[in-house]
Amino acid sequence: MNENIGDIVLEKAPKNAKYTSPDIQKDILNIFANQVRTKIRKEIGDAKFCILVDEARDTSNKEQMTIVLRFVDIDGFLRERFFAIVHVTDTTAATLKKKIYDTLGYYDLHIHNMRGQGYDGASNMRCSWNGLQALFLKDCSCAYYVHCFAHRLQLALTAAAEKEVSIWLFFSKLNSICNLFNASPKCHAELLSAQKAEVAHMVAIGERDTENMVYDGSSNSIRGEASGLLIAMKSFDFIFILHLMQKIMGLTNLLCRALQEKSLDILNAMDYVSTTKTLLHTLREEGFAILLSYVKEVCAKYDIEIPQMEARYKSATGRSCQKNDSITVEHHYRFDVFTAAIDFQVEELNSRFTDEAVELLKLSCALEPKENFKLFNVDHIYRLAEKFYPLDFDTQDLHHLRMQLEHYKIDIVAHKRFQNLSTISELCQRLIETSKSGSYNLIDRLIRLVLTLPVSTATTERAFSAMKLVKTALRNKMEEEFLTDSMVIYIERELAETIDNDIIINEFDSKKNRRAQLQ
Repeated sequence: MNENIGDIVLEKAPKNAKYTSPDIQKDILNIFANQVRTKIRKEIGDAKFCILVDEARDTSNKEQMTIVLRFVDIDGFLRERFFAIVHVTDTTAATLKKKIYDTLGYYDLHIHNMRGQGYDGASNMRCSWNGLQALFLKDCSCAYYVHCFAHRLQLALTAAAEKEVSIWLFFSKLNSICNLFNASPKCHAELLSAQKAEVAHMVAIGERDTENMVYDGSSNSIRGEASGLLIAMKSFDFIFILHLMQKIMGLTNLLCRALQEKSLDILNAMDYVSTTKTLLHTLREEGFAILLSYVKEVCAKYDIEIPQMEARYKSATGRSCQKNDSITVEHHYRFDVFTAAIDFQVEELNSRFTDEAVELLKLSCALEPKENFKLFNVDHIYRLAEKFYPLDFDTQDLHHLRMQLEHYKIDIVAHKRFQNLSTISELCQRLIETSKSGSYNLIDRLIRLVLTLPVSTATTERAFSAMKLVKTALRNKMEEEFLTDSMVIYIERELAETIDNDIIINEFDSKKNRRAQLQ
């Protein structure tokens, strides 16, 4: 691609020393990848770290395990670095542990420096008795396991959708609608070319494209299925639930996006969860009338029959509600659908994101700088270090920590440079900027330990997305070392771009004597 380099390598170089063979290319790639890993190792230094691990099958049906390291660098910035992808013959906890040990040990990363484990909740990893987290806890008692928050949210949304019958039926119909459109290339192409607003209307009311399939479908079965789905889509019930789920999903979207951030700390994640639950509560108390009015407008615009809200509600069997004849249509949509859907969602969020029973999180909140250190508490911070990080604070350290906290309470809490901070990640960076981290080195150490706790395994999921780009169906016989080297360079390309080419040339040149030396 570079004409100057191409002229030298392909035209002027000796024919027996072009250095373009696959083996040579792999050697150079390996040198680059090792340099990137060395940079990551230097970033970690002596800091404590957390591992984020997940496994998935590649295009050649091999089980691959991704290892991501989470740590706070010397400047106080929270990092999540892709470190390796390793082929495993099986996914038992013992096998995964051995592979992780071997990979980390090669770069002198010791397990006793591990302060967190982040997995997606699979039984072979989270099991308290013989899962991966239990095996690591035996070797390092402070390597606390945190179930991936993004996976928790996914489970919460899915479980809430399954609990209410009307919501479950809605998603069942929606799935059929999507399958029908995907089965027709012509219809799918028209959908892709349409504007977003038009797509929303067509999905909601079954306008042009679906109606065409009712009459112009390629077979009787497609025409029949399209006709049935059109009837379902042009019902008040479908439109109401569609917009209700749009509201609920919209409120949880910020939380979902926040959980994908690499630099999100666990306390800030819990704040997003709390905010989401508050917004859902507000929607429950104040949102029904607004939603119902909007749904009526949509139905009127597209000639969809609107039921009489004051009429007696009838079940799907066509009979009046036998339990209570006073139940109206409005009562059904307000309480049986709207309120029930939100309550189920809040219930799932409460059960999957509870921090009341997790003392570690409760005590960690005392470090938060938001609202001008409103939650600051010397005893809670001292208890956090004493109970949860005994490997990092001995008796003498704990004595000095309390003394530092007393000074910190007067100095930092009232310091103008530390006002209006919202996260402990910002607090950690500000301590470095103001050189206060030296005076309060034990507090800085504790802050870094809390930041190291994992939030989600989104970085590992991104690695698997990258794997699909690197190892494709046409390159499904890639060697394991070639795969992991390629992924390290691709995912951590910002670090790779900082490597001096002379370093690569020198190392390549020193490996063995070649026909034509590069130096």
